[in-house]
Amino acid sequence: MFYPANIVRWLQRKKYQYEVTFSLYMLTPTEKFIFNSILFLIFSMVLIAASLYLPEHISNISRRATYYYAGDDHNTPPSGVLSKTPPGIPPEGTSTPLQGEDAAAIAQTLKSAAAGAAAQTMAAVKEAVRQVSGGGAARAREEL
Repeated sequence: MFYPANIVRWLQRKKYQYEVTFSLYMLTPTEKFIFNSILFLIFSMVLIAASLYLPEHISNISRRATYYYAGDDHNTPPSGVLSKTPPGIPPEGTSTPLQGEDAAAIAQTLKSAAAGAAAQTMAAVKEAVRQVSGGGAARAREEL
């Protein structure tokens, strides 16, 4: 039969076992509250972290186990946030030729970047020659 007194007695026994196991019976009520609060917070954080990250971790482990067991896993899509490509960007491993204004704009950018790099290099070379021109400009030109 079901008696509430038996349940209450069982709960009291479990509380007593908890307090004896963690030596809480010798603490004041305030210290017990602090200890139980910290224990509850840590347990809650572990539970939340496990529920959030454990499924993804298990799928990664199973995918790796499948790879080690069966070999190539090209049929399995990669997981995670970074695996989803934004719209307009081709999937990895494919290329789309540039057309029209995009190609012209990229070519102009590369051309101006190359011209700027060449100008900086020439300025650095001229400065180096100017610094050593006091006695060995010919030698500095030979080293360059």
